[in-house]
Amino acid sequence: MEVILIQPVYKLGEVDDVVKVKPGYARNYLIPQGFAIPATPSNRKSLEEKKRQASHKQEFVKNQAQETAQQLEGVVIEIETLAGADGKLFGSVTSLQIANRLKEKGIDIDRRAITFGDIRSTGEYKAVIHLHREVKAEIDIVVKRKEN
Repeated sequence: MEVILIQPVYKLGEVDDVVKVKPGYARNYLIPQGFAIPATPSNRKSLEEKKRQASHKQEFVKNQAQETAQQLEGVVIEIETLAGADGKLFGSVTSLQIANRLKEKGIDIDRRAITFGDIRSTGEYKAVIHLHREVKAEIDIVVKRKEN
């Protein structure tokens, strides 16, 4: 018997997989527990439509990410923070600070999408922004000592 999984099942498959199982397993466990639905022609048709809509949405999201990546091209973020005479920072630069600077420039980025190395002294650094699974952008960060 073939069923369409609507929830991931360990060692069987992921969501929207069409899998072949024994009829008793499907009838007594998968379907009553809400893990699967029978793979009838109408259910298969609705699954195909769902997959088509999901791929269209993914393409739209990817295009938006590429547009944002083009906006980020060549962007330099300057951050002034307290530092000692030798350039060592009192604390460190955070992704929230970078996201706020980008927001000031009119680019709204989630702080969790920004990755960079440990910034604990003044200088120039690079940060990678993960906009989509396939789209990444790189920005420059300039850390300066704040003058009192």
